[in-house]
Amino acid sequence: MKLKYFYQQMLAFFTVIMTMLIILGFSFLQFAKNTTYRNTETQLYGYAEALIEGDLQTDQLDTGQIILKNQGVTLSVFNSEDQMIYPQAESNYSSGISAADMKKLEEGQRISLTVRQKDFYGNNREIALVYLPFYVKASGVFSGFVAVSSPISGIEANLTELRDNLFSAFLFSSLGAIVMSLLFAKYQVNRINRLRKATHTVAQGKFDVHLENYGRDEFDDLASDFNSMVGSLKDSHEEIERQENRRRQFMADAAHEMRTPLTTINGLLEGLEHDMIPENQKQRSIELMRNETRRLIRLVNENLDYEKIRTNQIMLYKQNFNVQEALEIIIEQLSTKAKTAKNTLVLDCPSEMMIYADYDRFIQIMVNLIQNAIQFTQDGEIKLTGWVEDNASIVTIEDSGIGMDAEEVKNIWERYYKADVSRKNTKYGESGLGLAIVQQLMNLHGAKISVESTPGKGTLFTLVFPSESSQSEKQTKD
Repeated sequence: MKLKYFYQQMLAFFTVIMTMLIILGFSFLQFAKNTTYRNTETQLYGYAEALIEGDLQTDQLDTGQIILKNQGVTLSVFNSEDQMIYPQAESNYSSGISAADMKKLEEGQRISLTVRQKDFYGNNREIALVYLPFYVKASGVFSGFVAVSSPISGIEANLTELRDNLFSAFLFSSLGAIVMSLLFAKYQVNRINRLRKATHTVAQGKFDVHLENYGRDEFDDLASDFNSMVGSLKDSHEEIERQENRRRQFMADAAHEMRTPLTTINGLLEGLEHDMIPENQKQRSIELMRNETRRLIRLVNENLDYEKIRTNQIMLYKQNFNVQEALEIIIEQLSTKAKTAKNTLVLDCPSEMMIYADYDRFIQIMVNLIQNAIQFTQDGEIKLTGWVEDNASIVTIEDSGIGMDAEEVKNIWERYYKADVSRKNTKYGESGLGLAIVQQLMNLHGAKISVESTPGKGTLFTLVFPSESSQSEKQTKD
């Protein structure tokens, strides 16, 4: 059976309150009963002590009996032989106490409140009585004992009245418990509903939700966790939208980049098919188709490389090799592109400088960074510098290009991001993946890359490759 949380809470609170009331009620009744019996015992002892102090004179006993008769109290005096000497009767009555109790009386002990179903005359009458010994004053010899009794009915009448009053109070308390349970349950359910409403709002894609946190209990802890979750969801949602926008931009760029070489290749093939290209231009046409095909291959390879690197599907084969020789080869490969943009490539690196890295991936990193510098620099200088410092090989690529602002520097490592879309140059197959690939490869090397840039002045990339010895020490510690 499905029971709403409101009723669960109400039932729980009501059960707790009622349980406490029942326990307190029974405890109070027991306490009242014990108190009543103790008070009765004290009262009866007081009567007995007053009689003994008066030397148990007959007239005094008669007067006391008359006074106490309205209360149902009976006075009886027994001698040392357990024979009733007051009130006087035709038959010899005894108290009927046990030998052990008689011995206690002889030793001067009093007998506490005792309940009997019959009185000393054999009548069926439930009484509570106490026994108090008395002695001959001159010799101190045990002479007998006084028995003072009171009907149980009087005591029970007081207790019954107390129970009735307590039951009335219990009924009123039950009504109060119901009201309090309703209020407590409503308060708790309102807190749940507040969280539920906020959850529905988030489920609808609205992340501008904040729950107040007073730090009082687990509900407030839950509110704090909920706020943290919403913040994370909001950031994730914004990141997804940003990545989706970049993906759309990339698909548009990729389609544009593919369409251009495919259109060129298709036009040249149709020209060759219909013999519309002069003989002396055919070789040039074939070369042009080959270049356009390479552009397509580069575009596909960049995507494949990024996914392989991101999912750790590539293996690095690190070795020590000469940095200057590697950079000279790269400069030779990219010199034509640099000249086309009227840029100058400058190398400043010690001839003996070594670096510990995967040779092919190092070349890929440097080519991406240098091509990026060439793309965003016109009539400028691109300087490559290398040196060794603190067990690390450091290489910098500095250009005098258009530069970037702080927001662009923050985002350049993200996939599909282009720092200056309005000035992008697809001539070299630029797709927004080059720097993302560079960062992933640097991470795989355990190396660091940083960038500094000023709009209108240029950009500086700094690459720090740990030496073989420092990397070995780190692996040992790990």
